[in-house]
Amino acid sequence: MFKFGKKKKHAEYDKSGRDLITVVKPKSPISEQYRTIRTNLEFTAVDDELQTMVITSSSSGEGKSTTSSNLAVVYAQQGKRVLLMDCDMRRPTAHFTFRVSNGIGLSTVLAKKTTIEKAVHTTQVENLELLAAGPIPPNPSELLSSKMMDRVLEELKETYDVIILDAPPMMQVADTRLLARKVDGVVLVVGCDKSDRQMVIKSKEQLVLADAHILGVVLNKREPQGSDDYYYYYAYE
Repeated sequence: MFKFGKKKKHAEYDKSGRDLITVVKPKSPISEQYRTIRTNLEFTAVDDELQTMVITSSSSGEGKSTTSSNLAVVYAQQGKRVLLMDCDMRRPTAHFTFRVSNGIGLSTVLAKKTTIEKAVHTTQVENLELLAAGPIPPNPSELLSSKMMDRVLEELKETYDVIILDAPPMMQVADTRLLARKVDGVVLVVGCDKSDRQMVIKSKEQLVLADAHILGVVLNKREPQGSDDYYYYYAYE
C-alpha cells in the first residue's frame, strides 16, 4: 500500500483555462447529471465490485476526457478517495485540466524511471489525486499491456476507493482494448453532435471481443427537444 507524504497543494483553481463545471458550478444542472451518472454506476455495480473503470469514446472530440475529470470530481465530492489516471499517452490532456506538470507520470512509472509516490499529484479538489500521462513514449500499447501496469493497478487499488482511467478513443489505437481487460468496467462516451453511428457500433463490438464489462453509454452534447439553446447534456443509459 502506498504511503504518500505531504504534498504541496495546488494553487487556487484558475478559471482562465479549461473549466471543470463540477468544480466551478457544482449546483448546475450539468453537474447534477454527473452525479446521476455516478449514482447509476453505483446501482449497476450492486452485486459487483466497481473500483476501476475506463472512460473512452469511439473517436476524438466526443468529451471522454471532460467526462472522466468531472466524474472523478463528483466521486471525490462524495467523500471517496479517487485517482484519475490519464492513460492517453498519445494525446494527454488531464495535466492541462488540473494545471500540473506532465514531466513525470504513468509512462515514466511503467518504464520504471520514477515511483508512484513521486508521480501522483494532489489537485484543488479534496480527495482527488491525479496520475498524469507523463512524457509521450514510443510504445504506449506495450506499456499499458505490461505486467508492470497490472502491478501498478493492484497496488493503487489498496489506496484508492475509485480509480478512473481516461483512455484513448477506441477506433484509433489498440490501447483501450488492452486496458478494458484490466478493469471492472468500461463507459463509452458518445458525442451526439459528431459521433458516427457505425464507429460507435464497432467500438462496442471491439469491447465485447476484448471481454470487457460495458457499464453503459454517456450521451454528451445532446440538444434537448423543445429548446433552441444548445448545451452539454449528460445521461446514462
